[in-house]
Amino acid sequence: MRKKMILSPVLIIALGGFLFAARPEASPPHVAGVAGPVKAQPKPAAKAVKEPAAPLKIYEIHNVLAAPYSGVITPAAAEFINQAIDKATNERFDLAVIQLDTPGGLDGSMREIIKKILASKVPVAVYVYPQGARAASAGVFIAMASHIVAMSPGTNIGAAHPVVLGALPSILKEKEKEGKQKDPLEDKILNDASAYIKSITQKSKRNVEWAIKAVTKSDSISAEEALSAGVADIIAADMNGFFAQINGLELADFGKIKTTAPRVETLAQTRRQKFLAVITDPNIAMILMSLGAAGLFIELYNPGLILPGVVGAVALVLGFYSFQTLSANFAGILLILLGFVFFIVEIKVLSYGLLTLAGAASVILGALMLFNAPSLGGLSISMNILGSTLITLVAVVAALAWIVIKAQMRKVVTGIESLVHKKGLAKTALSPRGAVLVEGELWNAESVAGDLSAGTEVVVQAVDGFRIKVRRA
Repeated sequence: MRKKMILSPVLIIALGGFLFAARPEASPPHVAGVAGPVKAQPKPAAKAVKEPAAPLKIYEIHNVLAAPYSGVITPAAAEFINQAIDKATNERFDLAVIQLDTPGGLDGSMREIIKKILASKVPVAVYVYPQGARAASAGVFIAMASHIVAMSPGTNIGAAHPVVLGALPSILKEKEKEGKQKDPLEDKILNDASAYIKSITQKSKRNVEWAIKAVTKSDSISAEEALSAGVADIIAADMNGFFAQINGLELADFGKIKTTAPRVETLAQTRRQKFLAVITDPNIAMILMSLGAAGLFIELYNPGLILPGVVGAVALVLGFYSFQTLSANFAGILLILLGFVFFIVEIKVLSYGLLTLAGAASVILGALMLFNAPSLGGLSISMNILGSTLITLVAVVAALAWIVIKAQMRKVVTGIESLVHKKGLAKTALSPRGAVLVEGELWNAESVAGDLSAGTEVVVQAVDGFRIKVRRA
């Protein structure tokens, strides 16, 4: 009886738990006018509060380095512009301004400048200056890579289609007229240039579409068009206007520009850089090589003159330096040298002009093969320069060859042979032999026109060994 009394509470608790578990789920609440249950709506998430953008820091410009450059973009130009950026960085300038006026230049030199601009720790501005200047071909790439693009009124930018430096302009025009299929090498160069300008333009957040068009279609636009197209940031007539226009301009990597009458220092090219800029031109290189060859021709023909040999040697060295700087094809240089060798041999060996023709052909082939590097405008071999150079060389060789031939045909003016056609006086009777005085010297003589008496005036007709043959004058 006690056992049952003990187990009863346990059974009651278990039974209660069973009944609670079997209880039906409570029906969801109903809303009048709405059929079916209405699901409980989740609580809306708390809206994120947008924090106000941090204001751009102010980038004050107090010291500015201006580097004016006008000319073709060559290794000398790259050296000068890179020197300006390094100076601006090392001497704590706040801004470097490249005042640019260029028709274009070498692809390799252009890329060196762009690398330096992209890695610069101070903002670099490309200012197409002065009025009437241009930033063509390689200048477009350099401008697109800069932090600020400024243009003077009356300037233009564009026409960045790459060309192969060794191709003569006249030949390119003939190909365009004939509608020949494009060279795969030209396509590769064009595609590479398009991708490159697209990349640097995207980085500087400028008009990518126009930049590609400038490369593929050689599109060129004025300063006003560049400003409206998002290619240029400002238009300014001079440096004062430039500083006024960039005041308040926002640069992503530096901040909002603030200018307050900055101090401007101008960096000029050294004499060495100016000299290298002149000689690193394909046409100047050809002229130097030709001048050197002509000097050596004259020195070899007439040893001891010294001046032609010295000038020729210096010109050849400068020409070789120019070719090396322009990444000239070694085979092209050898062909030009071979042509010069043919010219020299023509002076020594009479070939009736065959060696001269061979030399001219070799120089022309060498000039055509000389360059195979891509150029972004501004550099080309002038057909007029090449033609005039060859004509000058051929004229020099022909003149020297004629002098040699004339010397070989000239009558002997020394020794006993020089007495021919000279007049003399019979010192003894000639019957037919005797003694004759000619040019103050007494010679054994023989009369070829009968016996002659002493004192008769005679003329030397021929020479036979050490005896002269004479006749009555």
